[in-house]
Amino acid sequence: MKTESVVQNVPFTGRKKSLIEDARKERESSSSSPGPSRCGDNFVFHEKSGKVTLNIIFALSNEKNAGFFKAGKVFETFEARLLHLESRPSRRSKNGMADLEFFMKCEVHSSDIDIFINSLKRVADDVRMISEEKVPWFPRKISDLDKCNHLITKYDPDLDQDHPGFIDAEYRKRRAFIAELAFNYKQDDPLPRVEYTPEEIATWREVYRTLTSIYPTHACQQFLEVLQQLERECGYGEDRIPQLKDVSAFLKERTGFQLRPVAGLLSARDFLASLAFRVFQCTQYIRHASAPMHSPEPDCCHELLGHIPMLANKEFAEFSQEIGLASLGASDEDIERLSTLYWFTVEFGLCKQNGNVKAYGAGLLSSYGELQYALSNEPEYKPFDPAEAAAQSYQDQTYQPVYFVSESFEDAKTKMRQYSATIKRPFSIRYDPFTCSVELLDEPGKIQNALAKMREELRTLHSALERLG
Repeated sequence: MKTESVVQNVPFTGRKKSLIEDARKERESSSSSPGPSRCGDNFVFHEKSGKVTLNIIFALSNEKNAGFFKAGKVFETFEARLLHLESRPSRRSKNGMADLEFFMKCEVHSSDIDIFINSLKRVADDVRMISEEKVPWFPRKISDLDKCNHLITKYDPDLDQDHPGFIDAEYRKRRAFIAELAFNYKQDDPLPRVEYTPEEIATWREVYRTLTSIYPTHACQQFLEVLQQLERECGYGEDRIPQLKDVSAFLKERTGFQLRPVAGLLSARDFLASLAFRVFQCTQYIRHASAPMHSPEPDCCHELLGHIPMLANKEFAEFSQEIGLASLGASDEDIERLSTLYWFTVEFGLCKQNGNVKAYGAGLLSSYGELQYALSNEPEYKPFDPAEAAAQSYQDQTYQPVYFVSESFEDAKTKMRQYSATIKRPFSIRYDPFTCSVELLDEPGKIQNALAKMREELRTLHSALERLG
């Protein structure tokens, strides 16, 4: 699945169903510990050249439109630079009026903070500032993924005029219905089933038939082997779109990965955090019928054909989880680098097999045109190096000019672990597969317990070797 950074790549985006304030309150109340590092009441979290950056929540009444324009005038008067904006209908609306709540991240002169806030309070209701965490919140247990719900609306058919489904009201209505299933899902709920229409199945059929015609010569061996298993066990084929429940059970048995429905394109931070728990956020809607071989966003063709076969491979699953674990509590800058690294591996990665270059990236394996292009003589190949891949510029509107080629998944995983060790965090973490939780190794006792478990595992392995002579 392609991911985006919320602030840096898309400065004016929204999150459906919630605002940042809600997420923070829920996250803080559900955790017995406030987190590894917080900045308390220090609302100003960055100062540069006499300016400070603020996070502000406020509400505007919809009884008349003047409130929004007055608030805008305040920002204009104080030369506030708007960095991020979210809005939604207020939960505190009275008399049935659909008031609005706004989250804004803005930059103002440090000398103007007090008067700027007081001026905003004169035209808006419930003005509050919220603190920026020095270490961003991250999920500690698998159920915390219910709070990882930042959606990027960059390619939303309701908003993007270039989306093939923008002018199709029925398609947008169908998308909204399927999105609602994902919004209402909670961890451990039964995975929602979608009864696909004949038109949706026809779109799937065209994509499936076209891609499987070139997989034997272009896809890596691991992908081909698992795809055959999926056809036998999960209903993969031209005439049926597989259900998440069946595919998730298939994955969990082989690599411990499981699927979770998602309503659209997630932020990089929330999507990568899910991988840390061996959870893959998977869309259930399908691309518009007018463009079966192209989708500006992830859809079930991309997920089920591109990602799922590779996630059933043990080495690749471990590699994917390594990226996720490295993202927990990482800075925005490191999240940007990790999402770029994900782009050039999980999405558009190539590998060597029997002296030939083959594709393993989902973005390639779900794109007929780019899959052929990537294995032609046109693009540039570079040996996989995480530091270089994380800094490489990429294209999300056309084919990649550069692809990274891994020697093997095991080699890629080793290099990924070495790169993860360079990410600066004031703590170390350990994933517990028995409880599906993340433990902070911030006390000597925790580290000693972890070492004791490792020694016990080593003794078991040593004993097994002795039995083999």
